[in-house]
Amino acid sequence: MPKVGMEPLRRRALIDATISAIGERGSLDVTMSDIAGRAGVSSALAHHYFGAKEGLLQATMRHLLTELGRDVRAALSDARDPRSRVAAIVRVNFSETQFQAETIAAWLTFYVAAQHSAELRRLLRIYARRLHSNLMSGLAPLMTRAEAERTAEAIAALIDGLYIRRALKDGPPNAGSAIALVEDFLTMKIGQFSR
Repeated sequence: MPKVGMEPLRRRALIDATISAIGERGSLDVTMSDIAGRAGVSSALAHHYFGAKEGLLQATMRHLLTELGRDVRAALSDARDPRSRVAAIVRVNFSETQFQAETIAAWLTFYVAAQHSAELRRLLRIYARRLHSNLMSGLAPLMTRAEAERTAEAIAALIDGLYIRRALKDGPPNAGSAIALVEDFLTMKIGQFSR
């Protein structure tokens, strides 16, 4: 008889194990059996909860998006002005919970997998729209609408690019230098409109 209340814990363990396995391998070249073993459950139970591996990958991507969204909302609740809203979004993307080697590898792997998965592509589009909207909420009051759109696109590209660059380096991620690069760009852009 299954233990009551264990499903959410086991699902989360499988999602965490997926992130860990992808982070270690740097690709989706992992099996449900590998992931289940890391999570301490049977592969039959993993299949029961998620169906095929694609279902588990989608659940993992949704989990990453949910965590990021939660962290962004918390950071924005403390922002006092438009500039601090943008800074909060940048900081969250490079926070300890987001900018760690396993999570970086998972994001990059999902970007590659989205080329062949309509659902993963849809989830990445949701992420991109949320990021753009959040950035625009801070940038629009600071510059023209057209320039805010361009700046939001550039900041999003910097964030994604810094994740890619981090994936290519050895050692722990350096969030401070990543934040500083984006902040320097943002200060320059805002400065163009305050002269």
